[in-house]
Amino acid sequence: MATKILIDTDPGVDDTMAILLALRSPELEVVGLTSIFGNTSVEVTAQNALRLVELEGHDSLPVAKGASRPLARPLRQPGTHVHGEDGMGGTHPPPPHGKLLPMPAAQFIVEMVRFHPGEITLVPLGPLTNIALAVLLEPGIVSLVKEVVLMGGSAYARGNATPAAEANICNDPHAASIVFRAGWPLTMVGLDVTTQTVMTPEYLDDLGKAGNPATELIHKITPHYQAYFDQFYGMKGSIHTHDPSAVACVIDPSIFGTESMPVYVETEGRCAGETVPDRRRQWLDEPPVKVCLGVDSTRLLALIKERLTS
Repeated sequence: MATKILIDTDPGVDDTMAILLALRSPELEVVGLTSIFGNTSVEVTAQNALRLVELEGHDSLPVAKGASRPLARPLRQPGTHVHGEDGMGGTHPPPPHGKLLPMPAAQFIVEMVRFHPGEITLVPLGPLTNIALAVLLEPGIVSLVKEVVLMGGSAYARGNATPAAEANICNDPHAASIVFRAGWPLTMVGLDVTTQTVMTPEYLDDLGKAGNPATELIHKITPHYQAYFDQFYGMKGSIHTHDPSAVACVIDPSIFGTESMPVYVETEGRCAGETVPDRRRQWLDEPPVKVCLGVDSTRLLALIKERLTS
């Protein structure tokens, strides 16, 4: 039986790859998308989410717009320098045909979890504000969610948004703290593994040769993203595999090596957004989560290519 997933997302080039991977994987049943600020404004990410469900005929999938700012901190500069002002590499795609749900993302998350108790895996690919708001709205959903598998954080690889913090957690550390402390089954797919797996220009070219709507879109929007990675990391056209890794972890968890430990989220000061692994259990008030520390990059890249090009 396919795993029901609800994707919370801020598309975003790598979000686009992850969503299309999910929609093309028979192991998964996507029950809806919720949008969040992050890579660009929530208004833009909501429209991008609609575009993506429409791309290959998933028009009936519900999309709900979420929070436009963090719970308690000022809104950071969006990641438009990475993903383009439109989140789609500056390609300015035409408007989607569909309409957003007439309810906020947090309410939609609560309703879906209640309707499918014990069945839904939440897959957040952006800041965790919507997930935290859903918990604040209805704390009872914690016991009804099957699992949370999120792209975010860093145990030992340090940060990318700041020297201390990964971007999704940095964008709303207070929300992340709520999500990490909730006590539900949670897997952190962070920079420890997403930076280990590299999509080379040759790999990306091979995706583009498939000639289907998904790979044509990825081929079109990726150059802006590649330029960022080249400028800041000197990767010569290669990119890290961030958001698709979280979706792949739901499809086939055996690709990743995990260790269970508490993770503390710093919410204040210069290191706000840092995810601190408590391997020796010195902070007894934090619940353990699964932290991805190893990845079979060959298998991961093969899975992504097989699904996107089939």
